[in-house]
Amino acid sequence: MAGVVVMNMSFKVGQTLTITGVPNSDASNFALNIGNSKDELALHMNPRFDAHGDSRAVVCNSFHGGNWCEEHREGGFPFNLGEEFKILMTFTKEEFEITLSDGSQIHFPNRLEGEKYTYMHFEGDVRIHGIEVK
Repeated sequence: MAGVVVMNMSFKVGQTLTITGVPNSDASNFALNIGNSKDELALHMNPRFDAHGDSRAVVCNSFHGGNWCEEHREGGFPFNLGEEFKILMTFTKEEFEITLSDGSQIHFPNRLEGEKYTYMHFEGDVRIHGIEVK
């Protein structure tokens, strides 16, 4: 598995996860995954510059029981090749609230209904500079 994996770093209801990074200058897409393991993802957030039939779209999904669920598209696309971004995430048992660099928001259902996640995986055409939970 390529990318950066963070395990045993608790992200709980009521906390804010801040992620900063820079997409590569030739990026097609990257992904931020949050869940209990690589096989149980509550949130798969996939900003796509030009990938999988999407252009400049943020696609969210979840993965459990060996299957991807229904894709969800919402919010703006404040990502630019080679430029730093900042993503703020909070969640409840019902949904994730994701605030992008331009202030636009994505509301994505917490389909696993977890109150704590301990697995994060960052992959694709991106350099992650910071991961902070408060």
